[in-house]
Amino acid sequence: MPAVFPTLKTGAVAQYPATNANQFASFVVRFLDGVDQRYRQFSAPLRSWVIKLTMLDEAELNALEQFFVAQEGLFGTFSFVDPWTQTTFTNCSLNQDTLQYTVQGELQGTAQLVVVENRV
Repeated sequence: MPAVFPTLKTGAVAQYPATNANQFASFVVRFLDGVDQRYRQFSAPLRSWVIKLTMLDEAELNALEQFFVAQEGLFGTFSFVDPWTQTTFTNCSLNQDTLQYTVQGELQGTAQLVVVENRV
């Protein structure tokens, strides 16, 4: 069974303000006569999401940490539901090998993860 990015107690995967990005890439061949020809490097944009979480309780932080360890940082793949469109992307990874989070008190946990869509 493929892994699924954990949700908060509210059922959401992210909190506001959250950001996302679409990345396009092209390859340009320049000829001696000054003309160039462009090719797409992939057929659709690569998506990424910055997930900033605040006011997390111990259970939510624990779920994030267990998920991160199970994914082995950059190594694993999982499904992720886009918070804006509710579209499920089945081939995503984290872009970090270290999970950094802080706990300043009860319901005072914070963490940040970046999820990226993979190309096959």
